Amino acid sequence: MKLNKYIDHTLLKPESKREEIEKLCKEAIEYDFATVCVNPYWVRYCERLLKHSDVGITTVIGFPLGATTTKAKVAETEEAILNGADEIDMVINIGALKSYDYEGVRKDIKSVVEAAAPHTVKVILETCLLTEKEIAMACELAEESGAKFVKTSTGFGEYGAKLDDVKLMKESVSKNVKVKASGGIRDYKTAMEMINAGAERLGVSAGVSIMKEALEQ
Repeated sequence: MKLNKYIDHTLLKPESKREEIEKLCKEAIEYDFATVCVNPYWVRYCERLLKHSDVGITTVIGFPLGATTTKAKVAETEEAILNGADEIDMVINIGALKSYDYEGVRKDIKSVVEAAAPHTVKVILETCLLTEKEIAMACELAEESGAKFVKTSTGFGEYGAKLDDVKLMKESVSKNVKVKASGGIRDYKTAMEMINAGAERLGVSAGVSIMKEALEQ
């Protein structure tokens, strides 16, 4: 198992500066992470820094609330792909889900999937705001809409990834859809617990320290 390839090396703080993004990319190249995960503004800059590496670029859409219109999410997605994004992490319309507007949620995800095609779309559920039933339904809608991953959290909610949520998400999708755990994964032990629970990608800002711990094991 190559732990480094499970990691989306993440920096989504709004106050992040250019030199911090550059450092993120250099670390991602050094450790050969799966992707860096950055806000859309930084995608083109990361594309220049990473173009001669195997590290991909993930960006976030409708972030962090998910409550923008579908048309806005599509426009964000199209620009992100044009700027060099390889993977799209979109936030589900949480209010629509809780209002039982399942068709609206399905359309929202499907529109982003179509705009991003053939690139991977991960659907952020923000599990801290959802019941178990809502988590299962969100996973079902994401799969029906063509998403490749369901993801626990934005990292900006009350809490991030929990093992029980990761297990529930894994059980709620077929083998065609993977689970990304993100939020609050700060050490090697927690990272491995998430992987053992079914996560096939980790969104972490502590990627370097996790890898250093892994190398000591």
